[in-house]
Amino acid sequence: MPEGDTVWQAARRLHTALAGQVLTRSDLRVPRYATADLTGRAVLDVTPRGKHLLTRVEGGLTLHSHLRMDGSWKVYAPGERWRGGPSHQIRVILGTAERTAVGYRLPVLELLRTEDEDRAVGHLGPDLLGPDWDPATALANLRREPERPLGEALLDQRNLAGIGNIYKNELCFLLRATPWLPVGALPAEHAAQLPVLAKKLLEANRERPARNTTGRRDPSMFVYGRAPRPCLRCGTSIRAANQGDGSRERPTYWCPVCQSGPAPAPGSHR
Repeated sequence: MPEGDTVWQAARRLHTALAGQVLTRSDLRVPRYATADLTGRAVLDVTPRGKHLLTRVEGGLTLHSHLRMDGSWKVYAPGERWRGGPSHQIRVILGTAERTAVGYRLPVLELLRTEDEDRAVGHLGPDLLGPDWDPATALANLRREPERPLGEALLDQRNLAGIGNIYKNELCFLLRATPWLPVGALPAEHAAQLPVLAKKLLEANRERPARNTTGRRDPSMFVYGRAPRPCLRCGTSIRAANQGDGSRERPTYWCPVCQSGPAPAPGSHR
């Protein structure tokens, strides 16, 4: 599941493959940009911004993409077989003499002026893995809606950019709060830890091929995906339920003993 660390890794792969190279192939398979041609332009850099990717090219243009749940970027050497999915799932191809980057199942793909990047990412809060990271601003953003459930507030990229559903679960466990606890009810000492722990989790995983929050080989997660197995702190069975407005499933895991705060009614979780 793409989260801030996954997007950071994708940006690094793309930057290593494309930056400083002239594009010899450009194919944007989105109707709006079907006639756009970037060939002959050098790629300047590929920068992550939260869960967004910004590929900047000569001439003041930026290709903005977002992976959401299923999107991915793959990089191939000349003659290498493409294995990212069937051809009808390809949304963009950027090729140089040495590498070809292929974007599969990208739900967001737009070409914009680099000076207009704020149209795509200007709404984001401080990036946990970016140069703009500011823990005080991130915490202040979260506290703007004190009645909002902590889990929902953490997923709101306007507060801080980079946390997805997995880190939401793991961070709430480390803060000893259920994801349904109102942000304003989070004890002051835990609130102060929140930005530090969030950054620590993503930084620890941005270089890893497999995400790990426990520091152990098994289990690699404290609560995410572990229901009904025992809590690593107290041995109580981990619970699971969905959190959100129902528009999409966000499986949420917590320990009913170690984490304080409200939780769904017993019949609504497993």
